[in-house]
Amino acid sequence: MDVFAAIADERRALSTLLCGISEQQQREPSLCSGWTVHDVVAHLVLPSRSGCPLSRWRWSRTRGNFDRANVHLTSKQARRPFHELIAVLQQKAESRFTPPGAGAEAPLTDVLVHGLDIRWPLHLDRQVPHERTSAALAWLTAPKGGVLPSGSLAGLRFVATDLDWEHGNGPTVGGRSDALLLALTGRTVALDHLDGDGVPVLRQRVTSRRGR
Repeated sequence: MDVFAAIADERRALSTLLCGISEQQQREPSLCSGWTVHDVVAHLVLPSRSGCPLSRWRWSRTRGNFDRANVHLTSKQARRPFHELIAVLQQKAESRFTPPGAGAEAPLTDVLVHGLDIRWPLHLDRQVPHERTSAALAWLTAPKGGVLPSGSLAGLRFVATDLDWEHGNGPTVGGRSDALLLALTGRTVALDHLDGDGVPVLRQRVTSRRGR
């Protein structure tokens, strides 16, 4: 799979899906804590501006803290009208920016998960090719990948019921791949869509992480 081509296709597909939503839907809370649908789209256009002097200045102001820079730059982008953000997402879909120290699987996972952050509360459907979802799941469960703290996934077995993917050993956490993607990135709402004797363990770990 050409990962960057997959990223570009996902960005274009999401922009097409969202171009007709209402202003009320744009203001709906996403699954990404503290961000509306509008805010998530603002975040997704950041790669297209990663090389500009303003972004480098903001990066220096946050002392290299990627999360702080991300939140600050997203809030700036979110001041733009929604239709402008959608246009940028479409026009700059080919951007190959990756976060510091990460490969192409990171922005692929970013667009897939944030797409779900938007689509789940808005009840919008999209069939993502299995190889893309599998790649994101593999990155999230890799020793040096993922977003949850080290050890959060240890001793658990994850099984996707809608595609050929599993990882780990121990009590099982099983369900659709979209719910797994959300759970593996700390979205507690997705835990109610998963089954298995490992779900209570994962719930406790994710909830503890969110409480800090």
